[in-house]
Amino acid sequence: MRRVCFLLRVRADRLDEYRARHAAVWPGMREALSAAGWHNYSLFLADDGLLVGYLETEDFEAARAAMEATEVNARWQAEMAPFFTSLDGARPDEAMKPLTEVFHLP
Repeated sequence: MRRVCFLLRVRADRLDEYRARHAAVWPGMREALSAAGWHNYSLFLADDGLLVGYLETEDFEAARAAMEATEVNARWQAEMAPFFTSLDGARPDEAMKPLTEVFHLP
């Protein structure tokens, strides 16, 4: 199982709404993520908008491609895109660039 961590930035004026949206993630989105191989998926949000994402998966690119093939992901990404800064035209899920793991204590 591969551990994946990524960073994004949520707009300061949308932090409260972003938190509220993630308190009620659509059941279909949750099911699609699990079926696509996204395990132990967590998001952490700092008060300055820094978003840290973590998940475990066998193959991140395959898991991301499996999500891209779902209709629910297209709707979710379209609704979430305005919450982020610095996407440079990419969807939020496309902007997830895994960080390099430099240490792990199992």
